[in-house]
Amino acid sequence: MPRAWREPERIGGAVRRQLARFGAPTRIGGIVDGWPSAVGGLVARNAWPARVQRDGTLVVHTKDAVWAFELGHRSAEIVGRLGGDVRAIRFVPGPIPEATLPEPGTSAPSPVRATADQLEQGAALASGIADDELRERVAKAAAASLARAADGRSLW
Repeated sequence: MPRAWREPERIGGAVRRQLARFGAPTRIGGIVDGWPSAVGGLVARNAWPARVQRDGTLVVHTKDAVWAFELGHRSAEIVGRLGGDVRAIRFVPGPIPEATLPEPGTSAPSPVRATADQLEQGAALASGIADDELRERVAKAAAASLARAADGRSLW
């Protein structure tokens, strides 16, 4: 006996159920929209949200391993700024959209010069380092950081 014809089932519900197994795909849209304001322009040009894992971890692609390392130390702060469903952030080197890169022809901001007082403070902060070359570099970096903070510039 031939089988009776029946109308095909709609697959939309089945597709939605399967996609739900991998987390809500719409979460990344809200994160991408708020990313530049949450982390600032400099970070947004060098790191971009890629995906949200099932456990709520946001995977962020970075320009290189140095950015991944540095931003990894700020992950708790960035999670707080993003809020929502993001429970943790994992930074990994990977492709970032070209639109997030600096525009051609733009120049870097002028460097901030440390004052004598800031150089002295940097030297004091690094004074406990035994290696002469390392101590000098850390002192310079600390003085530059103090100068940036005094000028109102920051990574964020």
